[in-house]
Amino acid sequence: MSTIEAQQSSHSSMPVQGPMFNLPRTSLVIPTLNEAENIKLLLPRIPTWVHEIIIVDGRSTDGTPDIARSMRDDVKIVLQPKKGKGIALRTGFEAASGDMIVMLDADGSMDPYEIILFVAALVAGADFVKGSRFMQGGGTSDMTVIRRFGNLGLTLLVRMLYGSSFSDLCYGYMGFWRRHVPLLRADCDGFEIETLINLRALKNKLKIMEVASFESERVFGVSNLRALPDGWRVLKTIFRERVSTPTGVQVLEQGIS
Repeated sequence: MSTIEAQQSSHSSMPVQGPMFNLPRTSLVIPTLNEAENIKLLLPRIPTWVHEIIIVDGRSTDGTPDIARSMRDDVKIVLQPKKGKGIALRTGFEAASGDMIVMLDADGSMDPYEIILFVAALVAGADFVKGSRFMQGGGTSDMTVIRRFGNLGLTLLVRMLYGSSFSDLCYGYMGFWRRHVPLLRADCDGFEIETLINLRALKNKLKIMEVASFESERVFGVSNLRALPDGWRVLKTIFRERVSTPTGVQVLEQGIS
């Protein structure tokens, strides 16, 4: 536990003086693949009270890890064993030492000043907190029409099959207590990892909260997300998880055996 100053505003580019809080340690997990230019903009905006910044790099060829180290000597660089966002996040979760974990993309689309919203919700009693672009206060300037309708359809499907009240499904800004990593078991390789984590949180009956988040456009480079192929993988994940055993039961059975 460390004393920090909550000084960030999610709608301002300038820090705002705030009250003092005693908060658990926060580990920030950031997957990267050739994000050198974006990292230059992102790292200075990360609140100083964050316990650790874990850069999980997918063998970048543009010097992303070196740029990160040159900007902040406290970053932890971890190389992922093979390609895939799911693998990157799983590697980051294993490397985290904080009490809670927040996932953040490196492309500049997610506002690091919003991290305090996830932390506050966890401290207030949530087990798992997910960002939403489609609740009051949220928004996006980065979604194509195809992605917007695809996300809506998948979100409604999860509501119907799982009884959830999610307003947004395919968004990777999330936070959770590190002790829940075994329950969430991020055991897939691609972009469907975000949906899988949401579904595992639902199936294991974690206390879930949504917080409003604004998604901006990627600053530099081109996204590796492919709307149709990755959307198909998300759809298969939704149906597969619906009939599989809850992760908590699997963890308990492994502990007994």
